[in-house]
Amino acid sequence: MRNGHAYLNHSAQQLTIRMIEDASRLGILHSRGSLGEQLIDAGANCQGGIEAGLRIIEICLGGLGTVSTVMNNDPWPYALTVRSSQPVLACLASQYAGWNLSHEEYFAMGSGPARALARVEPLFQEIDYREPDAKASVVILETAEPPPPAVVDKVSKATGIAPDGLTFIYAPTQSLTGAVQIVGRVLEVAMHKAHDLGFALNDIVDGIGTAPIPAPHPDFLTAMGRTNDAIIYGGTVQLFVKGDANAARQLAAQLPSHTSHDHGQPFADTFKKFKGDFYAIDPRLFSPARVIVTAIETGDTFRNGSIHQKMLERSLG
Repeated sequence: MRNGHAYLNHSAQQLTIRMIEDASRLGILHSRGSLGEQLIDAGANCQGGIEAGLRIIEICLGGLGTVSTVMNNDPWPYALTVRSSQPVLACLASQYAGWNLSHEEYFAMGSGPARALARVEPLFQEIDYREPDAKASVVILETAEPPPPAVVDKVSKATGIAPDGLTFIYAPTQSLTGAVQIVGRVLEVAMHKAHDLGFALNDIVDGIGTAPIPAPHPDFLTAMGRTNDAIIYGGTVQLFVKGDANAARQLAAQLPSHTSHDHGQPFADTFKKFKGDFYAIDPRLFSPARVIVTAIETGDTFRNGSIHQKMLERSLG
């Protein structure tokens, strides 16, 4: 799968170049850091917007997914849809925010194809991913501040990419850009939970997810709550899997967010309940409200969960 691996970082880099070229139209800022790294401020000290968020999602997916928006008749009519025919690579090897890039008072979790070069996370023991020829890569950070030099140096050493070959894209959760790119993880959270449930990753061959785009909010806790609730109570994902239909049935039974004992209140309230400790929250909560699992070799489809309109009304307003 080396060609597919090379395509992941190469495609993300091409998308990043086009994002920089379109900086003025996207309302973002481009600069160079002290070590020569490229910095893209997509919503901290600039306006940013929905299109910037959509671009970031595609970069997060390493170019192995497509993103679109749609208007419907729901109370929150503006939604996005994410699709990938290589969901393991796109969502788990790239988009998942699994790399701790905190340093002193700077806190950030990194996502993007640079993770697959560093391979510092246990997850990569299960993903056969090697890309020795990469010359450039991208890291996406959910934060209002660019990474300090120590973080840039850490990424450079872990990936083998010189600082001037690295791009760091950042946007706070409170921004419109940030809200969009976080909700764009609706398929990724389903993939991550499927992995946690022990489902064979190689049996997931395609996937699509959709969730409403919430209004941003200047308060971090409120903004974070809205983006999580858009997925937990408003997200829908369909996975197409190989193998036995019983395994597909079991996956559908366990995948929706309502299987968590922390389900049933706005995420902001749950976060406060656990005093801001993400790891104290039941991990089963981080998944879409509604799932559909199709066993492509038998033609069976299994459905579970539902959209929770009342909870969305409480959270999204």
